[in-house]
Amino acid sequence: MSLQPFHLAIPVYDVPLARAFYRDVFGLEEGRSAKEWVDFNFFGHQLVIHHHPKTPTQESASTNSVDGHDVPVPHFGVVLTWEQWEDLAKRLQAQGTHFIIEPYIRFKGQVGEQATMFFLDPCGNALEFKAFKDMGQLFAK
Repeated sequence: MSLQPFHLAIPVYDVPLARAFYRDVFGLEEGRSAKEWVDFNFFGHQLVIHHHPKTPTQESASTNSVDGHDVPVPHFGVVLTWEQWEDLAKRLQAQGTHFIIEPYIRFKGQVGEQATMFFLDPCGNALEFKAFKDMGQLFAK
């Protein structure tokens, strides 16, 4: 399956802090930038952080229950390969990242089994990274 890259622009109330997070935690390559915004290569997709006052969801995200965990809404992220997900989880744990939902296997032994983890960027945007051992399970019912 060949996918086109998505473009996602998110609000950040501290551009230098968010820039350092996306650059240093993920090692993302920066693209174009100005004082108020920065483009990043987000695992082959275009993520743009834009200066914006703190939003209500950055103050306190709503949640939905999924597999016994309170999943923050809204959130975004990328479906990685299993190896990429494991490497990212280890790197985040080594850096002392505070997880909203620690890395674990969701729906274990069921349709849609996946590795997942949730955490916040320094401006309160919720991120989820997941992986499937069987990518055919991505949209399975």
